[in-house]
Amino acid sequence: MARVPGASTPLGREAEAFLGDLARTASPGTVEAYRRDLTALLEFLDRHGLGEPAALDAALFRRFLGGERARGLAPRSLARRRAALSRFSEHLMAQGHLDHNPVSLVRTPRVPRDLPRPVDVDALAHFLDTPHDGSPLACRDQAMLELFYSSGLRLAELAALDLDDLHAQRVRVLGKGRKPRQVPVGRRADQALTAWLSLRGALAADDEPALFVGTRGHRLGHRAIQQRLKHLALTRGLAEHLHPHRLRHSFASHLLESSQDLRAVQELLGHANLSTTQVYTRLDWQHLAAGYDAAHPRARRRRDPDDT
Repeated sequence: MARVPGASTPLGREAEAFLGDLARTASPGTVEAYRRDLTALLEFLDRHGLGEPAALDAALFRRFLGGERARGLAPRSLARRRAALSRFSEHLMAQGHLDHNPVSLVRTPRVPRDLPRPVDVDALAHFLDTPHDGSPLACRDQAMLELFYSSGLRLAELAALDLDDLHAQRVRVLGKGRKPRQVPVGRRADQALTAWLSLRGALAADDEPALFVGTRGHRLGHRAIQQRLKHLALTRGLAEHLHPHRLRHSFASHLLESSQDLRAVQELLGHANLSTTQVYTRLDWQHLAAGYDAAHPRARRRRDPDDT
């Protein structure tokens, strides 16, 4: 993996140390994204002849992020870049190079909260119930679809599953920050997994621990899973784009509309903060209004004396 520029400078060495620490808890994708963010910062500092931690202050970070915005970086990318700089500054504080986090004084444009629209319940049920040819690949794909929707898994969580992670009507997953959680597996997903496991040996290499494997016998990658979902949506006649995050969002929205239990959905999704779940899901107003009318003592309509 490429090192950050200026790795021989004090800041470059600290950036490499920070990324090494991050790699112990974060996903490879997160580490690589933060590496790009720090590379952009170090290149900016190099152009201005700066390489010492003492050079980092709020004014410098504003100049850097302002320049990134001027060259067309999207608000979401700017927000992630700011988050990387903030965590790096916290690392520098822990090492005694800074006495405060200057990034806390810097703001970036508000990130639009665009959520994927959940697939209609009936359309998704028809899609999942579409018959297949019973081949190992078809059974594998069906098991992946059912597990995504049954348990609300992230793409990385499903791809990382091993055979040992399956238990009776539940599955153990490693979420963001490698935080483990147990999620239930619904009846239809359990049936699909049983069918797949009975045929998995026709594809899997002898020493392969992965639950889902490709035609070469080894763990199915993220891109391959995304492509399979796109292909299945086309061949089964689902008239909209399908990707893993949309299945996860559909799981959360449909479950929340039925149960109205935000805390339970938060636990199932593996969200550390309830506010994340509130943004992630889309409550159906009629379900909320009906639940309110049925449950709140002040909401129940009193009988009008004239109605008797």
